[in-house]
Amino acid sequence: MKNWLRKNPQVRTIRVAAADLNGQARGKRVPSRYADKVVEDGTRFPMSVLNLDIWGEDIDDSPLVLESGDRDGVLKPTERGFMPMPWLDAPTALLPIWMFHEDGRPFGGDPRHALHAVLQRYKARGLTPVCAVELEFFLIDDSGRKLQVPPSPRSGKRRVAGEILSLRALDQFDTFFTDLYDACEEMDIPADTAISEAGLGQFEINLMHCDDALRAADDAWLFKMLVKGMARKHGFAASFMAKPYEDYAGSGLHIHFSVLDDDGNNVFDNGGEDGTDTLRHAVAGCLKAMPGSALVFAPHANSFDRMVPDSHAPTGISWAYENRTAAIRIPSGNPAARRIEHRVSGGDVNPYLMMAAVLGAAINGIEDAQDPPAPITGNAYAADLPQIPGDWKTAVDVFEKDPEVARIFPADLIRNFVLTKRQEMHYMKELTPAEQVSIYLDTV
Repeated sequence: MKNWLRKNPQVRTIRVAAADLNGQARGKRVPSRYADKVVEDGTRFPMSVLNLDIWGEDIDDSPLVLESGDRDGVLKPTERGFMPMPWLDAPTALLPIWMFHEDGRPFGGDPRHALHAVLQRYKARGLTPVCAVELEFFLIDDSGRKLQVPPSPRSGKRRVAGEILSLRALDQFDTFFTDLYDACEEMDIPADTAISEAGLGQFEINLMHCDDALRAADDAWLFKMLVKGMARKHGFAASFMAKPYEDYAGSGLHIHFSVLDDDGNNVFDNGGEDGTDTLRHAVAGCLKAMPGSALVFAPHANSFDRMVPDSHAPTGISWAYENRTAAIRIPSGNPAARRIEHRVSGGDVNPYLMMAAVLGAAINGIEDAQDPPAPITGNAYAADLPQIPGDWKTAVDVFEKDPEVARIFPADLIRNFVLTKRQEMHYMKELTPAEQVSIYLDTV
């Protein structure tokens, strides 16, 4: 890490940042001449900082604040090290960090530690998840009273409809996407294919599969930060909020994952299209934990506007082979790449919590050798299926008491997340939908 700064003497300041429960970057600006001290000793800030609401305010009844004296945690660099922040004008480096107790124990309220703990369960069984994510987002002109697509830098015109897989729509923002991909190279984020999606000014970029799920979550978190920053540099906004436009589909953040054994074999592959018993056990675990995990997949008031029938977001708890109306899809293709696609999450999620919820549910199913119901065929929206919680309050209540969630997340994180969401719920109900959009546009 020190060598990176020596090789980049143009960097005058660094940012040290950790993800809070809402996925917001919380940290400090540090002059680069003091960076060695941060690398060696870490830095400190209150544990309560990782448990703030969407406005960045303390949680009123959190035991992390007054009850504990608002004590500090120790923030140490992750294995990611320094990376540039190409969306800023001045040369600046970002150092991702995560939180520990004074005695070196991981802080249970840190979402990155929650994912790490799930991955340790896989490691104990000689298994390694391989993950890839698909991130959808909107490019938005928010300079006026009404949200709209930014004018094309090439033509000066605005799109008036969603254009699925339109090269023209991509080419209208060619300069932005070229700069974005260059920035991904600088930050070592494995951005792959970009497409135009169904929403107004909506796009999707896939990140390549990775056999380190913690790094894959880092990539998704950093990518969201990068896209929003680069868009502002180009004069418009980029938003991962679940549903900015009432009449268009919302944004999802889907995860594809397979699991390797110690010999590098995909434990979901049986040489055919149906996959192994282990695949079905993982599917069963994901289905069983889906009601309790809905708050992770839809963490905000706006999240539930996306989860309506016939809108490209699943509402029923089901799985299927090669069927995008189901919550869990088993894609076709080469059996050696047999995998699970979990399609529930909105683009507004915390990637660490989302991956922990999905991979944690899958390992629950594998450990219990659970069997799923029969896969569905046809339109899942028209089927008689158990439903994912469809409103914020229900999702909070179920998350708080669900036994499958308790197997995935530490009790402190469950408590902190519930307190956060109930505080947000209290204040959000006083706001109009437009006021809610203004809050979520840049934050999530």
